[in-house]
Amino acid sequence: MINTIIFDFGNVFVNLDIEAAHKHALETFQIESLSEEMLGFNSFYEQGLISTDEFLEFYSENFPKLSKEALIDIWNFMLKDFPESRLDFLKAIQQSSKYKLILLSNTNALHIDYIKDHVSFYEEFKNCFDAFYLSHEINLVKPNQDIFEFILNKNKLKAEECLFIDDNQENINTANTLKIKTWHINPETEDVINLYDIKKDLF
Repeated sequence: MINTIIFDFGNVFVNLDIEAAHKHALETFQIESLSEEMLGFNSFYEQGLISTDEFLEFYSENFPKLSKEALIDIWNFMLKDFPESRLDFLKAIQQSSKYKLILLSNTNALHIDYIKDHVSFYEEFKNCFDAFYLSHEINLVKPNQDIFEFILNKNKLKAEECLFIDDNQENINTANTLKIKTWHINPETEDVINLYDIKKDLF
């Protein structure tokens, strides 16, 4: 029996276009692929191991022709709309008081700042959750097992009583190894608001 639902953020609530963002970055930087160093800095930033200033300084040194504002725009390019129907759905779950609600997201300060500026109901959304975990704030990232163990231990949860919803297969795989029930959501064809229909076997 499910008593806790753990949600990813990107491509579950806020829509992303990661492929277009990657292409846009390569075109703007005029490079063929991201270097290992760039990927490393991106990962450090997502884990909260470097500050926003340090992150932007690294890219400014590598691409001096681009302003910090331009760099921020490139970084946030993947962030698209947040359908309010998903907030309504979440609020309905919260009001039912049947489930503990947790958000678990790999993200960073620039993305969250952008969402705060562009999603008028961000605070209302955040307040729907019993716990709200962002990777750069807890210094842990998916798909590493330790982030899931942290959530389970911190909230005194039994893995088999949790449902984890994420669009990333690696993240789903790790949750499965811990016996957490999962929904590998396909953002192209599925919407979280249809949770009770798509995963009706769990409810």
